[in-house]
Amino acid sequence: MIAYHDAEWGVPVHDDRIHFEFLTLEGAQAGLSWETILKKRASYREAFADFDPARVARFTSARVKRLLENPGIVRNRLKVASTIQNAKAFGKVQKEFESFDSYVWSFVGGTPRVNEWRALKEIPPRTAESDSMSRDLAKRGFKFVGSTICYAFMQAVGLVNDHTVDCFRRATILDGSHRH
Repeated sequence: MIAYHDAEWGVPVHDDRIHFEFLTLEGAQAGLSWETILKKRASYREAFADFDPARVARFTSARVKRLLENPGIVRNRLKVASTIQNAKAFGKVQKEFESFDSYVWSFVGGTPRVNEWRALKEIPPRTAESDSMSRDLAKRGFKFVGSTICYAFMQAVGLVNDHTVDCFRRATILDGSHRH
């Protein structure tokens, strides 16, 4: 968790494959701990074609059956099916907006929303922007994209900077000295 926080969480992402990865992982996390999902991340990459949405969109029912036997991922039929459905919807968004990246960044006006939280308990589980993203994704056929999942996605890929004001990562992300 510390390595994930220190290297990835909140760093602005502009890569569609990484967007698909986090959308998938955040949806898989519903009802579970993020630590559980991080431990399964390598297995997810292997199971879901390194999060290539075009490849995942072509997964067959035979592939789903094998995935549901894979102990390295969350073996929930609805979550596995949603990943494939989301890959298909992802491709449609890419065609409409030229990239999924330009689509998701439109929810924050193209610039990270920088918050001024002093304590973790101040960070909301959802916002008006995540509500809007959730509604729009659902309208486009995405599954497991409730507002709380969308806000976690927005935090993970740097659409919002929710590092508290005393966190060293907040400043490094703001000044651009982050790595990704």
